[in-house]
Amino acid sequence: MKGGTLQINWHDTKPVLTLDFHPISGILATAGADYDIKLWLIASEAGEKKVPTATYQSSLSYHGSAVNAIRFSPSGELLASGADGGELIIWKLHNSDSGQVWKVLKTLSFHRKDVLDLEWSTDGAFLISGSVDNSCIIWDVNKGSVHQILDGHFHYVQGVAWDPLNKYAASISSDRTCRIYVKKPQNKTKGSEKLNYVCQHVLAKVEPQVVEESKSAKHHLFHDETLPSFFRRLAWSPDGSFLLVPAGSYKLSPTSEPVNTAYVLSRKDLSRPALMLPGASKAVVAVRFCPMAFNLRGLTSSSSFKLPYRLVFAVATLNSLYVYDTEGVEPIAVLAGLHYAAITDIAWSPTAKFLALSSQDGYCTLVEFENDELGLPVPLSDKLAVADQNTIVVHDLESMEKSEEVIKEKEIINVDTRENEEVSPTEKQEGKQTSSSTTLPSKPPKRRITPMAID
Repeated sequence: MKGGTLQINWHDTKPVLTLDFHPISGILATAGADYDIKLWLIASEAGEKKVPTATYQSSLSYHGSAVNAIRFSPSGELLASGADGGELIIWKLHNSDSGQVWKVLKTLSFHRKDVLDLEWSTDGAFLISGSVDNSCIIWDVNKGSVHQILDGHFHYVQGVAWDPLNKYAASISSDRTCRIYVKKPQNKTKGSEKLNYVCQHVLAKVEPQVVEESKSAKHHLFHDETLPSFFRRLAWSPDGSFLLVPAGSYKLSPTSEPVNTAYVLSRKDLSRPALMLPGASKAVVAVRFCPMAFNLRGLTSSSSFKLPYRLVFAVATLNSLYVYDTEGVEPIAVLAGLHYAAITDIAWSPTAKFLALSSQDGYCTLVEFENDELGLPVPLSDKLAVADQNTIVVHDLESMEKSEEVIKEKEIINVDTRENEEVSPTEKQEGKQTSSSTTLPSKPPKRRITPMAID
């Protein structure tokens, strides 16, 4: 593994707010506060410590405000871009004598305020978007019209995700809730035939694992609106077996300091977290799955996921990046000190060779994985494999201590939850700060890639 932050003029030194790789060509698209979408050719650079190169290809200019989210459709034929002021554009790839060119296909108009996140359905027929107007909208892309409005949130919707098996959708908001929507058979009654997603679960609060003095006061699962990020980008695993949710703030006991975390929700029970990934000194703002699956290495028996293959995913905090797989309990890589401002988005290349980060500081980081470094790719089975909640690894909760300079805790901890309650205002408790560098864990994993920091 090698990589680093590319000191090039990505977006006229303005914040880079989002990025995505084309699912076929591997072209990287970036967008940000300069209103433009730019396309880059990413290539390896010879040398052990050489950072991958990004060569500018072209710009997509149409937006009149900052672009907060861009996502290619699964087929690669379309690109959706969401921006401030509610702008949502669908671009189409055209082949011409001079090469390929992206042109505006249609404008999707309904959001009244900034669009912060979006994602395509697996078949590319629908798009879900989240906005500062507190709503999610499911769009019929072919018709260019609103299919359904999901307006249950009470604050900005900062992340949306679409189940790859096309049964669920999910959203997370700065109202401190994550909502799970389930697709219901369409009602043929006139006027209601489009309302086919209903809210099934609202994740908001949970009881602490350590109950003190018989008190069972519930606490919030997520950070409030003071979290210094526009984004809380959540993601489904490519096989649909679990949902990964950022912006977690978990208290082990009523008197303990909250721990920054990302939650894992099993498809078996989306009403509550099954696992948490704690230890980050700052809040988790984005998660993204590698689009490929890999063979099991068989080097550990402590996995919390019972899958017939390995999935790899990236977890970004405001200032660092963790790369996990589903076969182990520790990160396979930790990167920190890469940016001077908040990380805004994560993207994997279609071959899993590159991992890209964007940041408010106006720069992007590229990480390159060597051949088979993540493992041997395997096709995802048609049969859904689900993480087994009954075999979650439980670690000593009392040992979770955070240092200002060293992130010691990288273990997965079981979350015991109860019924959810509605949101009520509460004070946010800040976690401890950390320095801009991360050292190796005191007990290095006995397998695979050794966690390392890239200068």
